[in-house]
Amino acid sequence: MSEKTTGLRSEKQELRKRLIAERLNLPDRMGRAAALQQVMRIWLIGRPDLVIGAYWPIKGEFDPLPALHRWKEDGELLDQAQRRRIGLPVIDKVHKTLTFHAWYPGCPMEEDAYGIPKPKDTEVIVPTLLFVPCVGYGPGGYRLGYGGGFYDRTLATLQPKPHTVGLGYAPGFVDDLEPEPHDVPLDAILNDKGVVWPVGMG
Repeated sequence: MSEKTTGLRSEKQELRKRLIAERLNLPDRMGRAAALQQVMRIWLIGRPDLVIGAYWPIKGEFDPLPALHRWKEDGELLDQAQRRRIGLPVIDKVHKTLTFHAWYPGCPMEEDAYGIPKPKDTEVIVPTLLFVPCVGYGPGGYRLGYGGGFYDRTLATLQPKPHTVGLGYAPGFVDDLEPEPHDVPLDAILNDKGVVWPVGMG
């Protein structure tokens, strides 16, 4: 690993710490969360997906599950009712990738090795749309995650590749975020003000 890469990773680690601390201390986080729920619900209108992967929120992350549960219920009210499904990630410790298991309100849950709740013994489903949490995000649709690489490795193996959408609050935008060679840009990013990527949408 080159000195430049090592330096970049160290900078990113400091940036992660700062952004997580700032997110946990956002005085208006509840208001921003309500706004992002609305943005997400509007963005989903007209999407053809029947299986969506999401995440269980940690460390002050935006919670996508209320909007997705509403999306699931809305599908049942269509003239031709749709069976829509929501998946939450379960870590494959051997390959360090994620599989998505069916989730619904009240489904049995258990903690994974990182203390994050995951569905217990529900079936594996394959999302065509994947909402991913952003610690931070920058120009070009690049996301700053927690540094574990789980999403990058998962996206490299999922077939067909799902449409990827980052979710975060407006203060998480980092205008000089420098992607690493292996970083793959997201297809879209939503925050509490609307669609931030692709630029000019929303």
